Amino acid sequence: MAKYRLVLLRHGEGAWNKENRFCSWVDQKLSSDGIREAQNCGKHLKALGFEFDLVFTSVLSRSIQTAWLILEEMGQEWVPIQSSWRLNERHYGALIGLNRAEMALNHGEEQVKIWRRSYDVTPPPITESHPYYEEIYNDRRYKCSDVSQDNLPKAESLKDVLDRLLPYWNDKIVPELKSGKMILISAHGNSSRALLKHVEGISDEDIINVTLPTGVPILLELDENLHPLGPHQFLGDQEAIQAAIKKVEDQGKVKSAEK
Repeated sequence: MAKYRLVLLRHGEGAWNKENRFCSWVDQKLSSDGIREAQNCGKHLKALGFEFDLVFTSVLSRSIQTAWLILEEMGQEWVPIQSSWRLNERHYGALIGLNRAEMALNHGEEQVKIWRRSYDVTPPPITESHPYYEEIYNDRRYKCSDVSQDNLPKAESLKDVLDRLLPYWNDKIVPELKSGKMILISAHGNSSRALLKHVEGISDEDIINVTLPTGVPILLELDENLHPLGPHQFLGDQEAIQAAIKKVEDQGKVKSAEK
């Protein structure tokens, strides 16, 4: 019997997910498909009988919007939401805005996979000449974060994501879990992967093969020491989930017509 249960998910599809671009810290709303994904996620969680006491999100709109839509579908709009930049997507530095398939064509699929999925490889940092630099670093949401804007990252490996996420996990989320609250974390592909790596003890080498589709809830069942009682579970139609995972993996490959 699980002592604690936690639902984690990657937000619904965003506009740049649809365009296969590195979105990262550029703020994006959900696409029409992403809205449906979030609504279907809420319907499924309601059908399974989940009742949440607290929701954590990043400070990016696609994460927050996903949480809103889920709670609305569940009839739990009143549940409190806490947001932190520490749950943000990985900062992809100079790669932000670039098309993944075009990058695979120019740099090779293996290099793109390393940039996207490896544990300790950091992409080139964003500079002030980058077209999205001002949009990110002049954004008011970061003026009230728990670090100065000068100390916000300019590029991150997955290891860096875990390093900035862990204090929030240990100081904010874990105490709420241990108080008995049922928690939903509406985050991003890489902040979710980083958290799974920590909780499940996934190795640096194996994390490259962990892929999370958009809008699919993940159930974690933990013992009194927050150790998993088994591997994480994708909730929903398993065949559809595997197809969604393959779709994400294929984003970093050269399109057939270009090969």
